Amino acid sequence: MARIVSDRANKTDQVVLLPSSLEDPTKAPPGAYRILIWTACGSISAFFAALVIAYIWRAGMMSYWQQIRLPRVLWLSTALILASSVTLEIARRFFRRGEWRVADRLLLTTATIGVAFLAVQLVAWRDLLAQGAYLMDNPHGAFFYLFTGLHAAHLLGGLIALFVVVFGRRKRRELVDVVAYYWHFLTVLWLILFEVLRTV
Repeated sequence: MARIVSDRANKTDQVVLLPSSLEDPTKAPPGAYRILIWTACGSISAFFAALVIAYIWRAGMMSYWQQIRLPRVLWLSTALILASSVTLEIARRFFRRGEWRVADRLLLTTATIGVAFLAVQLVAWRDLLAQGAYLMDNPHGAFFYLFTGLHAAHLLGGLIALFVVVFGRRKRRELVDVVAYYWHFLTVLWLILFEVLRTV
């Protein structure tokens, strides 16, 4: 039986090797994680943008709107999430150089700072409750709980992804990059939410 071979086989002396992910259907093809995370970040951005618009609109009505005092501890949580982005970016660069042990330590440091961020957010919630700002009584307080709670839930997903990278058997550079992109996105998102809550 005649073998069908592309005419390119006679025009090159090099062998083209396909990535294993293209041969194995159980593995994601190159770039799939990046497309997935950018799509997710776009959806999350649209969702929070809608919430911010609703928050600004509701604040402008002023009916039943009681201004709450934002907990000062939020400045600490802001510093923590910025620090976590720095350690994660350093870890990503070490990973690129093949220094996986150092990168793993820095990734665990990032995760620890992330847990501290969530703990500080709980302290902020307790402060609001001490002020008497409950979820259903005051729209300003309700938006605060909504913003911080949803952001914390997304950050929890980032923590899970960090642990998958650190303790996973196969370490792929693309996966580390994607987790870093997502974490930096959450950092920027928090800065925007914090500024909106602080100024509106």
